[in-house]
Amino acid sequence: MLDAPTAPLRLALVAEDPLARGALSRALSDQGGELLMVASGTQAELESAPGDAPDVVLWDTGLRLPENDSRVEVPDLGAPVLALVADEAAGEVALTAGARGLLFRDVGPAPLVAALLAVARGLTVFDTALAEVRAAPRASSTATATPGPDSLTPREREVLALLAEGLSNKAIADRLSISEHTAKFHVNAVLAKLGVQRRTEAVVRAARMGLVTL
Repeated sequence: MLDAPTAPLRLALVAEDPLARGALSRALSDQGGELLMVASGTQAELESAPGDAPDVVLWDTGLRLPENDSRVEVPDLGAPVLALVADEAAGEVALTAGARGLLFRDVGPAPLVAALLAVARGLTVFDTALAEVRAAPRASSTATATPGPDSLTPREREVLALLAEGLSNKAIADRLSISEHTAKFHVNAVLAKLGVQRRTEAVVRAARMGLVTL
């Protein structure tokens, strides 16, 4: 019996530079039917237009990211993010901000598609030249078995506060003006970072850590 055709990967492309967006879109469209571009724009545009979450986000960070700026965050679209960076400094910022993979901006279309497929499946992908960038944040983040307050993004803190109110995924989505799929993604991320399996356990642990007040 023939295998059923695999649905294309739903991709959101985030880039501040319209020329970069156009070039990436054209390059990826030439790689066959493995990818389906469902959204393309700047980070502010896509985050302010809630809809169904993609399977993976490609984030072109541009020529330079501000170093040591804790305000830099990956695009909040409810999917893992693969960042394209110009140098190691930008790679470290993107990784600290929450990117699941790092590649240089001059990566070829074929390896880029392969990396996107891997990140969408929950894997991490790094250019070999960025190996040391990969090691530094991971070493600091695993120094303690219990996640601290800083391990949660601002959006995850919002979701955690709504979990403490006993809201369902749908209610969280309505409150934050995001899709239910995106809300579920953030809830699962909160559970994983707090090392629990259930929503009630997350609330109890967060209260003990001082993240929420019951």
